[in-house]
Amino acid sequence: MRILITGASGMLGHDLQRTLKNHELILCNSKNLDITNKNLVSETINEMKPDILINSAAYTNVDDCETNYEEAYKVNALGPKNLANVCKDLKIPLVHISTDYVFDGKKTEPLKENDNLGPQTAYGKTKLEGEQFIQKILDEYFIIRTAWLYGCDGNNFVKTMLNLSKSHNEITVVNDQIGSPTFTYDLAKGISEIIKTDKYGVYHLTNSGSCSWYEFSKEIFRLTNKNVKVIPVTTEEFPRPAPRPKYSVLNNDKWIKQGFKPLRDYKEALKEYLLTC
Repeated sequence: MRILITGASGMLGHDLQRTLKNHELILCNSKNLDITNKNLVSETINEMKPDILINSAAYTNVDDCETNYEEAYKVNALGPKNLANVCKDLKIPLVHISTDYVFDGKKTEPLKENDNLGPQTAYGKTKLEGEQFIQKILDEYFIIRTAWLYGCDGNNFVKTMLNLSKSHNEITVVNDQIGSPTFTYDLAKGISEIIKTDKYGVYHLTNSGSCSWYEFSKEIFRLTNKNVKVIPVTTEEFPRPAPRPKYSVLNNDKWIKQGFKPLRDYKEALKEYLLTC
């Protein structure tokens, strides 16, 4: 299969390259394909003629999105719109990576694909608009909502905790935000399976299990034998420009009912990450 990947230089992009290495890959990043440039997108992708397009490009700095809304909108909403229009012209499917931030974070049980949406941040709002453009333009799409990503290539929570442990004996971490930490390598493997099918639609896909950031940091230090005291704090004690969802565990039942294998428990995935990255 001839697969075009946008955001190929990012954390997920690198793992998509690893899991899809047996395919013919066209690797695009912001330097060689600006997805916000409608004419360039059309010209480039029509020339490349892929069989499928995977969009892992995004403006993901949640706090920066609050002050750079216009740029976030271009990348997270207009970019996917441009890609969807070209996919429609070429009659090829689009895989688009979305986020738990499209919800309001107020629910206290795992979120299903058709639960009420209510993004509370600029990031979440622009990502939702990207989803909506795709759904209006295309019939053949996979929208994959995921959360709490970490991977070998790129900055992430695990690396931050390990770096802090080099100079701190005590670290404060929020204990009232709950989610499912997800290894981008596992997510990429899931994507490599669904693109073999025509089971189009919106899916939630994360590693199994859930925890708070506090619990996750404790597990990181346990597995790496770091003697660091982790002090739980509330979200209110650790204010950020963009509000974080209190609860963003995504229900993966639809993925499983469609015949796909669930991603392994987040603790198993973290163990492999720490051994291999």
